[in-house]
Amino acid sequence: MKSIWIILREQLSHLYLVRRLSMYDIKSKNQNNYLGIVWEILTPMISILIYWFVFATLRQREPIEMGAMEVPFFFWLFIGFVVWTFFFQGSIEASKSIYKRLKMLSKMNFPLSLIPNITIFSKFYTHILMLVIAFVVFQFAGYYINIYYVQLLYFVFGTYMLVFSFSLITSTLSTLVRDVHLLLNSLLRMALYLSGVLWPLSLLSDFPTLMRIMQLNPLVYLIEGYRSVFFGTEWYLVTHWELTLYFWGLIAVLLTIGSVLHVKFRRNFIDYL
Repeated sequence: MKSIWIILREQLSHLYLVRRLSMYDIKSKNQNNYLGIVWEILTPMISILIYWFVFATLRQREPIEMGAMEVPFFFWLFIGFVVWTFFFQGSIEASKSIYKRLKMLSKMNFPLSLIPNITIFSKFYTHILMLVIAFVVFQFAGYYINIYYVQLLYFVFGTYMLVFSFSLITSTLSTLVRDVHLLLNSLLRMALYLSGVLWPLSLLSDFPTLMRIMQLNPLVYLIEGYRSVFFGTEWYLVTHWELTLYFWGLIAVLLTIGSVLHVKFRRNFIDYL
């Protein structure tokens, strides 16, 4: 518990610095591109179109059933990919953030726990922009703003906490053992097909045990929650309260493990360069 308090206190007390350096991170990354930060939006949009073309063709563009309504596959995929993009990019970049910048920051009075968060925050800006684009697109598509949008802040916060808690573990382990980052990259690419982004879990309705196991993936909870907001289907965090309790229990476990590992090893990070 002490380690968690140390990590959270460092994030809150240096929040302005995290925001400032995250903006610098975005600008420096795209300064040599003609389109600049537009690529932060253009890249996931291209990926969405590619996956839509491939999987919509395989499914013959059949709509997806959500509760009592059917929704077009493209819009269903769009929301899932917005969540997945933030999780994947944030987790991958944050996992290597410490050992990439440790030489530069080892001589500064700088809490090392901020480094993954800076990277995550830079991806968070993109996530917010993608949600704004999704909101506009959905208004034109006839899925208007509804009372369920109240849940959106909750799911955005939950997604951020998942990425931060998970990255606190992976960034520490990747600094100690470089192979962790390579393994993580492969595992997360595989996880795309197991997180309900590209195909609905309802296809497993004939295999209820397997379906329940798949629902233990925290990304499934978040993605379905986002979809319930944009399609206005239900109070997802209430109707699936068991998954809500499970999700936050998992976040608590990940945050505890990540905080303990980080606080224990960060004084010796320089030895692993």
